[in-house]
Amino acid sequence: MIGRLTKLIGRQRTGPAYSGREYIYFDGTLVINTVTQKDTGFYTLVVNLPNKKQEIRYARLNVYEPVRVPTLQASNTRVMEHKDSVVLTCHTNAVSTQWFFNGMNLLLTERMKLSSNDRSLTIDPVSREDAGIYQCEVSNPISWATSVPVKLDVKY
Repeated sequence: MIGRLTKLIGRQRTGPAYSGREYIYFDGTLVINTVTQKDTGFYTLVVNLPNKKQEIRYARLNVYEPVRVPTLQASNTRVMEHKDSVVLTCHTNAVSTQWFFNGMNLLLTERMKLSSNDRSLTIDPVSREDAGIYQCEVSNPISWATSVPVKLDVKY
């Protein structure tokens, strides 16, 4: 969305993105009431000065919703060492995903791979040192949440 809000001396004129929830103060401050995800985008403020000059300012507005508690799913939680693999998937609406193993940041081994968006962790093949508690923590610039733990049991 690209919004164009034009300010004239003593009055305001709005552009194509105007919804009726916006107000521009005389100092150029833009206030958007009841902000929504649809308000995310670039905004342009044009100030027409008395000497026929214009000042133009640009800004990007990002609107985030609080993240939901992620759901962590495992393809299997009881696996055989050196025979099975497991895929852990963190279902989330968040921007960023971080993995934990037994309450600490997960250190990837050569048998572990993260998906391109970091939401899936594949362990192939599993080893006895992979047994333990896995969690994913998700975040965006305004909030974070951690999944319920999933216990991986590795038989050997």
